[in-house]
Amino acid sequence: MKSKGARSFYLIPYYIWIALFVIAPIALVVYYSFFDLQGNLTLENYQNFFSSVYLRLTLSSFWYAFLVTFFSILIAYPTAYWLTKTKHKQLWLLLIIIPSWINLLLKTYAFIGIFGLYGPANKFLAAIGIGEQQILFTDFSFIFVSVYIFIPFMILPIFNSLDKLNPALMDASRDLGASSWMTFRKVIFPLTINGVKSGVQAVFIPALSLFVITRLIAGNKVITLGTAIEQQFLVTQNWGMGSTIAVFLILFMIIIMMLTGQREKGGSANGKTK
Repeated sequence: MKSKGARSFYLIPYYIWIALFVIAPIALVVYYSFFDLQGNLTLENYQNFFSSVYLRLTLSSFWYAFLVTFFSILIAYPTAYWLTKTKHKQLWLLLIIIPSWINLLLKTYAFIGIFGLYGPANKFLAAIGIGEQQILFTDFSFIFVSVYIFIPFMILPIFNSLDKLNPALMDASRDLGASSWMTFRKVIFPLTINGVKSGVQAVFIPALSLFVITRLIAGNKVITLGTAIEQQFLVTQNWGMGSTIAVFLILFMIIIMMLTGQREKGGSANGKTK
């Protein structure tokens, strides 16, 4: 009983932190979502969210978040698999993670220079005979930069899942006559799916609320829920509508976390039973 009471005592700072910096901000967002520009209590913001404009915006946000997540997985999975086979895998992993320590705004401005009309990308295109192209302020530039920024967060959980995989399982699959593709589809991928789900959470959820990249790289041609929230709070000063969009964004995040949540199974990737 004494140790139980001690554990509860040590958890007090955690509960205070959750209450002040998680529950209280969400409660404030929900509270402000029920007020209009004049400060009147209303449900109009929620009615407006289900209009065609905001529904298209929501679908657009999910589409771009899906594309960023899809290309991140497409690049991250083979990269993580290759890393597990290298001699100095921890060093290579560190080199991949280091760019994520650099400030997001700094990386974004770096790509403005790279993709600009007089940047290295256009100089390369001119050198091979294609000529200068408008790379900035396009869907391509937005997705490319987003994938670059988020890909370390996809590689890391997939790498951890692959690194813990028992090699004997793959050897057994090959001994039973399975091809490399069959081994991947029936053994490797199912046993590392939790790493993929963690990566999806780390990429898809923040990709829904991007606004710095959309403004600087896409030139507001790509509008996401994050951009809409920024515009409602800072441009139109409609805190009620901005809070309403934020409420739905939080709900979408919770649903995604529930859908990609890890379920414990009877066995683990290393072949041991619990």
